[in-house]
Amino acid sequence: MTERRQLQALFFTRFANAFGIVTLLTLLPTYIDLLDPQGFVLGMFATGLTLAQAGTVIPVSYLGDRFDKRTILLAGLGLATVVYGLFPLVDSSWGFVFVRGLQGVAATVAGLLGLALVGQLARESERGNTIGMSNSWRFAAAIGGSLSAGILYDAFGFGAVFGLLMAVTLVAFLGVWLWVDADETTTDGFAFADLALNRRILTITSFRAQYAVAVTLVRTWVPIFAGVAAARGGLGYNAAIHGATAVAVVLAAEKFTNMLVQPYTGSLSDRFGRARFVFVGGLCYGVVALVVPFTPAIGTALGLPSTFPYFGNLSAAFLPLVVLNGLLGIADSIREPASMALFADEGSGSGVASSFGVRDLVWRPGSVLAPLAGGWLTTNVGMEWVFYLGAASAFTGVAAFLGLLTYQHGRAGLAEW
Repeated sequence: MTERRQLQALFFTRFANAFGIVTLLTLLPTYIDLLDPQGFVLGMFATGLTLAQAGTVIPVSYLGDRFDKRTILLAGLGLATVVYGLFPLVDSSWGFVFVRGLQGVAATVAGLLGLALVGQLARESERGNTIGMSNSWRFAAAIGGSLSAGILYDAFGFGAVFGLLMAVTLVAFLGVWLWVDADETTTDGFAFADLALNRRILTITSFRAQYAVAVTLVRTWVPIFAGVAAARGGLGYNAAIHGATAVAVVLAAEKFTNMLVQPYTGSLSDRFGRARFVFVGGLCYGVVALVVPFTPAIGTALGLPSTFPYFGNLSAAFLPLVVLNGLLGIADSIREPASMALFADEGSGSGVASSFGVRDLVWRPGSVLAPLAGGWLTTNVGMEWVFYLGAASAFTGVAAFLGLLTYQHGRAGLAEW
């Protein structure tokens, strides 16, 4: 098959994977209200996914570089189809955590190997742009997933939502099966260990390990902040006429701006170097995250409406929250394609799946522990502190990244990559 046809099939694979993840994220406050988890169990609603992902990264990375990535990717997509059929059967908090764990395994296989094949097929001079385009498909799916989840759940319940997820994932399976060539770029040995000690990868992971806490907290708690009852520190949009759809609109703002901007920022990183985009994007993300808890005060100060057509009574914080989540998408679009291209650059020819596996694994401690901290903060201190912790983690991450680059290359460190 042609390179273009293969990339299109892989782009749709990333679409399907993101569609499922964001659909569940959109419905997370609904499951929280229905199942009423507390403290540790509330944190596990997010950590069940990320913990399973953390345990899957190394074996998937090794198998992806050692054997045919296409075959393993097909297995992951098949598992995802089955998992989405299990969600409507969940009737307890721990049952939800278990099925979310299975979703994490399937999502890691599909996400890691789909991205590895994209990075492998992309031309080096266009890698940032190609990865940005791939991410745009992912964010288009996130918009479709969040909006369809809200609308379908409000109208028909869980069965329609998960039926659509099964259909989308099955189409992705067929696309890979029909159009993606068998992968012949296998490697001997354990490339993961060598790449984990790569100097450039160690430098970028100094940022990424801390930034994982910021993004996990903010992405997970924006819909929770929007959807859960005001008595628990949220804005209570789920109590509105079409509450799930209102939460979906908030989520879609971040995905929409990310989708629009990533191909362009990725091409800029191809031309002007990667490191400065990682630094600026991380810094901007922390600033915007810090403002999110103040959206009620911002809406009141600006005299914004609290009642909207179709949704009914929400709050004056609705429009500021939509705008700020859109700004979070722009901030992340500056960072993400440059960061991903750095890992693809270093893994090209020596184990691209392992390079992305290192990237994924470094993310996991923060993404596993952050929701537990967020659950504790929400229950014991106040939901606003989740966003303060997220902002602080972004700031310490960019400070560590800048410090290492300055130590290694002097004041011009950000221009070296």
